[in-house]
Amino acid sequence: MPLKESDKELPIDKLRWRLDPATLPFETTEDLEPLKEIIGQRRGVEAFRFGMGMDKPGYNVFVTGITGTGRMSMVRKLLEEISKKKGTVPDELCYVNNFKNPEAPILLRLKAGMGRKFKKGVRDFVETLKKQIPQLFESQDYLNRKKDIMEEYEKKGKDFFKGLDKKVREEGFALVDVQVGQIKRPELVPLIDGKPVDIDQVEAMVEKARFPKEEFEELKKKQARLRGQIDHIFLELRGLQKEVQEDVEKMDRLMFTKMATELAAPIRDKYKSKEIDTYFDDMLEDMTDNLQIFIRPTQQAIPGIPFMLPEGDPFQPYQVNLLVDNGDQKGPPVIIESYPTYRNLFGSIERVVDRSGVWRTDFSKIRAGSFIKANGGYLVLNLLDALMEPGVWPALKRSLKTQKMEIQTYDPFYLFTTTGLKPEPIEMDIKVVIIADEYLYHLLLAYDEDVKKIFKARADFDTSMDKNEESIHQFAEFIKMKKDDDSLKPFDRTAVAALIEHAVRMAGRQEKISTSFPAITDLIREADYWAGQENQSVIQEGHVDKAIEARVYRSNMIEEHIQEMIDRGTLMIDVDGGVVGQVNGLAVYNLGDYMFGKPSRITASTSMGRSGIINIEREADLSGSTHNKGVLILSGYLRKKYAQDKPLTMSASIAFEQSYSGVDGDSASSTEIYALVSSLSGVPLKQSIAVTGSVNQKGEVQAIGGVNQKIEGFYDCCRKIGLTGHQGVMIPESNVKDLMVRKDVVEAVKQGNFHIYAVKTIDEGIEILTDKKSGEKQSDGTYPKGTINYLVNEKLRELAEGLKKFGEEEEKEEKTKERGKRGKVKKGTSF
Repeated sequence: MPLKESDKELPIDKLRWRLDPATLPFETTEDLEPLKEIIGQRRGVEAFRFGMGMDKPGYNVFVTGITGTGRMSMVRKLLEEISKKKGTVPDELCYVNNFKNPEAPILLRLKAGMGRKFKKGVRDFVETLKKQIPQLFESQDYLNRKKDIMEEYEKKGKDFFKGLDKKVREEGFALVDVQVGQIKRPELVPLIDGKPVDIDQVEAMVEKARFPKEEFEELKKKQARLRGQIDHIFLELRGLQKEVQEDVEKMDRLMFTKMATELAAPIRDKYKSKEIDTYFDDMLEDMTDNLQIFIRPTQQAIPGIPFMLPEGDPFQPYQVNLLVDNGDQKGPPVIIESYPTYRNLFGSIERVVDRSGVWRTDFSKIRAGSFIKANGGYLVLNLLDALMEPGVWPALKRSLKTQKMEIQTYDPFYLFTTTGLKPEPIEMDIKVVIIADEYLYHLLLAYDEDVKKIFKARADFDTSMDKNEESIHQFAEFIKMKKDDDSLKPFDRTAVAALIEHAVRMAGRQEKISTSFPAITDLIREADYWAGQENQSVIQEGHVDKAIEARVYRSNMIEEHIQEMIDRGTLMIDVDGGVVGQVNGLAVYNLGDYMFGKPSRITASTSMGRSGIINIEREADLSGSTHNKGVLILSGYLRKKYAQDKPLTMSASIAFEQSYSGVDGDSASSTEIYALVSSLSGVPLKQSIAVTGSVNQKGEVQAIGGVNQKIEGFYDCCRKIGLTGHQGVMIPESNVKDLMVRKDVVEAVKQGNFHIYAVKTIDEGIEILTDKKSGEKQSDGTYPKGTINYLVNEKLRELAEGLKKFGEEEEKEEKTKERGKRGKVKKGTSF
């Protein structure tokens, strides 16, 4: 007796795992506490904690896993937890002017919260100096001291001039001031009749014989001698003037230094460190050398000429550039950089154009990026984003390897600047977390030798977790957490059960629950929306089902169009009757956001020949490598099964009818065998049963993917055309634990309108498709008469013998023709 369909038909409880809402220990999620721990990622979480806990170089973490497993939210939660537990706030960073070498700004480290105060303290100190130093130079004490110095200078000057004037008059000369442009200069002129007369006029008098020539020559000699003495005296006067100026400046410096030192003392006492003491010493020395900046400008505007402001702020060099401010931090910073350009990540040195059109910069233009702001804490990046941005990946590796960061601007136009800075490098103590998919991680690991040196820990996040009582309860707490976070309506136990069932379907295995929490979160919010549309205060199972159906409806337009083509006969699919060499296979269409199954007609044609099995899809370049492998395995199965006592001599072609876009995967290899066996045996196959499953060379049917979508696709097709009660799908038995078919399909099976069969071998499957016994090989190598295998074996024997006979007759005919040719040759030579 052939295998009965009922023997292999799956019972209702195998088609879908159901969670009985009555088993849940709550009425609604209001009875639950929100989830606090991370669920379903034990391996990944342990690996992540290990990487974050290793306080040694190179233990940064790569987080891998497919998109949608909630990697970013889990990483954020773990880092915030670690940061809160650690509690230590890292130092703050400041750049200040290097007064001895302005192109190399100095880095200062301050305790958390002190940077802001230090910056304000320095600013207040400078502002105080700006107010008090001008007052100091206008004070009566200062003016009296300066007056004493100047009076002493004037006295010495008068003594010089008094003695000089007496000596000059004794020699018959006088000193007069001569205007040369805007400058007055003393000139030595002779006295003629008690009156000063210019030497040129005396010379003119000599030429007119009005003055003795010998006396004129004597005057010239005296003038030259006296002028030398006068020049020497004026040199002494200029030296005296310079000495006086130095005395005034020395007095200014002493008075400024005394006041500035007193004003700076509170700040220096508050921030006691060698670096800050050195900075203040250098700053006060620079201020002392530039006391003119404290003098209020007295320049008056000239009518018609605009008043020119000084170039920049003269007090700007004395400010503090607070690079990193951790004053508001409670623990190590956690920074997630979602836009990791070079500037955002590593900072930059900004530039401005001065009046002459030249780019200039200074220490105050240094800006920190998120890499520096996260120093002492944690930085999270997406690998693909980092690789796409120019310069980011090499700079990141360099900084992690050297544990130092030197801020520079990554800018091709930086070549045109005339001033550049080389800030003091920053010592880095940072943990970097890179989020990537598994393919990119392995690709980088293979081609970048630095990855294994600087990313020694990998946290791999799974797509599913074990389904047990604990994980189900945690999943319910997760729903409660999301409900609270988004202020949603409470879920009753039926809604929670429906969500968990859907998560099991998403996992693709009845013993697993999906960890694609972002997608589940979206479904939670959408169920809340549909409950709101019905003015319900509690979300129930129907609202979850409505959310799932609505999501499918938004994405299944192509599926409906394909079904319309089947309904109108454009795509030819038979769902009733029997046809030789034809079977309904099942294909899965993946649109990215939606996946569905539809039947596809597969046909096989066999004949006498030596071509073997011709894969028409491959010949047309429409077959993928996995499908090609399946066809080759199919050939191996036929040789093992039927070609042990004879050669496998036939020509067979297999085609996916009306398929024009390409075929891949081996899930149709068992279907192709059924079509070939039917063609060889001449026994028709039931068109009411669609088939899926790959096969090995032993004839065992193997598991395939998308089993739920394939079953639902054929069910929808049959439902549209009309259910007869005989239709169904045959799947591999190893896929039974993956079944989570839709509720309407389960209901149709329950009512006997649709059937699902599970088989282990090709022989079991062919019996269901033909209602004939497949037949087991007997001890003499033959199959029982009348069985499918017997008919196939005999057909193959017939084809082999027919081909042999045809070959012998062809050979005999060729020999007859050859003898005829030889007879004609002999007859011709007898003449």
